[in-house]
Amino acid sequence: MFGFFKKEKAIKKSVHAFANGKYVALEEVGDPVFAQKLLGDGFGIEPIDGKIKAPISGKISIVFPTKHAIGITTDEGLEVLLHLGFNTVELNGEPFNSFVKEGDHVETGDLLTEMDIESIYSVENVEKTCVLVFTNGNDKIASISFESLGEIHAGDIACMVTLK
Repeated sequence: MFGFFKKEKAIKKSVHAFANGKYVALEEVGDPVFAQKLLGDGFGIEPIDGKIKAPISGKISIVFPTKHAIGITTDEGLEVLLHLGFNTVELNGEPFNSFVKEGDHVETGDLLTEMDIESIYSVENVEKTCVLVFTNGNDKIASISFESLGEIHAGDIACMVTLK
């Protein structure tokens, strides 16, 4: 009748692995800013190849000029940041070939960028571990359930988020 007592159904979203490789808990990544979850909760992947795919459908909100980071915003307003390696910003975009630009709509599994893993390995003080963080998770996420451990493939469900 009035709708006062109607409980809104929680929205659950699956977030998929963005690369083939080894799943890494965010607390275990080599960058303290991410490991301490200062930018938000999430997970990491040590990629075995350079194909980076969309973990979730949404709009590309940012592609950093150095191509080392990509932001995606879902239709529900959840903001996802993919950070591709640590200290890769210093490579000025060299090892990255981006296939998206700000404003593009992507579906889960779309190819976003390719990283030249070998060139990243060859640079001192650069780490290839990539991370996904929910930058506005405190405002948008009620709970996160991480699904994957060990080896993971692009497209596998990495976590489930329940939105507020």
